[in-house]
Amino acid sequence: SIRKTNVTEQEYGGITQHIGAYQVMVNDKKVTFLDTPGHAAFTAMRARGANLTDIAVLVVAADDGVQPQTIEAIAHAKAAKVPIIVAVNKIDVPDAQPDVVKQQLTAHELVAEEWGGETIMVPVSAKKGENIATLLEMILLVAEMGDLHAVVDTRARGAVVESKLDTQRGPVATVLVQEGTLRVGDAVAIGMVSGRVRAMVDDKGRPVKEAGPSTPVEITGLSSVPEAGDLFEVVTNEKTARDIAEQRQMTAREERLATAHVSLQNLSNMVAAGVVKDLNLIIKADVAGSIEAITQALGQITHAEIRLNNIHTGVGDITESDVSLAEASQAIIIGFHVKTEPQARALAEDHGIDVRSYQIIYDIIDDVEKAMVGMLTPVFEEVVLGHAEVRAVFKLSRAGTIAGCYVTDGKVQRGTKVRVKRAGEVVAEGTLDSLKHLKDDVREMAQGFECGIGLDRFHAWQEGDIIESYVVKESRRETL
Repeated sequence: SIRKTNVTEQEYGGITQHIGAYQVMVNDKKVTFLDTPGHAAFTAMRARGANLTDIAVLVVAADDGVQPQTIEAIAHAKAAKVPIIVAVNKIDVPDAQPDVVKQQLTAHELVAEEWGGETIMVPVSAKKGENIATLLEMILLVAEMGDLHAVVDTRARGAVVESKLDTQRGPVATVLVQEGTLRVGDAVAIGMVSGRVRAMVDDKGRPVKEAGPSTPVEITGLSSVPEAGDLFEVVTNEKTARDIAEQRQMTAREERLATAHVSLQNLSNMVAAGVVKDLNLIIKADVAGSIEAITQALGQITHAEIRLNNIHTGVGDITESDVSLAEASQAIIIGFHVKTEPQARALAEDHGIDVRSYQIIYDIIDDVEKAMVGMLTPVFEEVVLGHAEVRAVFKLSRAGTIAGCYVTDGKVQRGTKVRVKRAGEVVAEGTLDSLKHLKDDVREMAQGFECGIGLDRFHAWQEGDIIESYVVKESRRETL
């Protein structure tokens, strides 16, 4: 409907139908629409790092209401962290119930503005063109509120929307420029593909010489067909583009194997490395009542250090779409009294996604609690081993200055942390590098023995100094 309203008959059709992206003029401003070919593609693009959209328009039929695919689309849009505008379509049909749709959407944290929420919902009829102009104006409003802008005068970068092999033109890619200006003749690296832009056409099929931010164009001149969602960048020359593409080809497999996907076993290691901030869950169950019980039980598990996020819930078996969403969102999939489709299982195994099946709700709670305990920051405790008093100071030509000491309590141990205290004040800190008994190197000396102590970075010993030997022990917390 938007295309028919904003594109003339001569321009409508042909490439406009196949490019997957098009521009319309709204109040003298350009708005670019991306037609995503299904929810899985939307997630795959995000999984590859190409967050293409600034605003998501969720279309819900006024007669059908919220369907499973609607819930999936909401989850994908939320995962991409973009504002959502709801278009309640088919308001012209006899059994349309737009208020019922709004009520259903509140269960998914989309509350209409007129009901005190923040989500813009526009009732439309695509068939009759009713309120389409209002929808476009709302898109402009959200864009203005978001202060969307991009740099124009720089080398172009963006992402591939679609790609294909044309029998006459060879590899063809529909790209969306996200920053800078793309020009005919530019050398480009697109994922593992390189080339030089030989020709560009816009969404109306017209040849263009350049394309600025948010402009979709088809380009030719590539070495092969890139993947949808691949990022592109303009580089200095074709050789540089080829080198980048070849390097990416060489490392693609290693990068894929090295990708750290979340499992309940490796969460604590990933947290320690700063990889995971939240514990994201996708929950699939046999009936809606089971989902309600699970989410309510999980909602009782709270901790100041960890955020437990149910990014998607649904009734039915675990599907490929669930696995794709888990990959994009670094989530764990929990199935309750449901099966995992064979294709989904294969995809999960291929990408290292943790899919867990349960028959008892309490087992889910126990496993999630254990995972969260593993994510807690460990406790570090300082344990003092002992003290030694400096009784004499010896200056040696090779070893520097050595403190002749007497162990007054506990023990001193080579390789431990030490503090040097003088009149109660700490004058130096470091590692006990050298520990000798007579002429022999020793690992530790106990109370009542004499020894020689050396620190690499401290030589200003004085008689009466106290050396405190200590270790820092890390302990994992056992409960939330």
